[in-house]
Amino acid sequence: MPTATTTGHFTFADWKESAVTGEDGLPRLAHATVTNAFSGGIEAEATTCDYAIAYLTGTTGTFAGMELVAGRVDGHFGTFVLEERGRFEPDGTVHCSFEVVEGSGTGELTGLRGTGGFVYRHGETKVAYTFEYHLG
Repeated sequence: MPTATTTGHFTFADWKESAVTGEDGLPRLAHATVTNAFSGGIEAEATTCDYAIAYLTGTTGTFAGMELVAGRVDGHFGTFVLEERGRFEPDGTVHCSFEVVEGSGTGELTGLRGTGGFVYRHGETKVAYTFEYHLG
């Protein structure tokens, strides 16, 4: 199958964050467990995602995480893992890129490879994503 590009939206279904280091000093570390719901090219009712977050100031920082997606990609059913890296800016904008963890695809998504990303702006309830992928 040739490389395909798909788009859609996701929403944050749940976000639980806890401090790893003290909140008094910066930088500080935090851990977040997040559940997302994807629609569009990626369809997943409830993903499982864990982030490690480094707050550099009160409004800026970086994060890295892994997200387990169980659902469909353009009609192909299975599971896969996304490795995510991003940053957040003082204005509340979040920039994130992600890549399928090699070998993580199951079912009809076995052999899935791909990259994508999103930009979240503070206050949005739906976040647009793009995903370029190859099956096989």
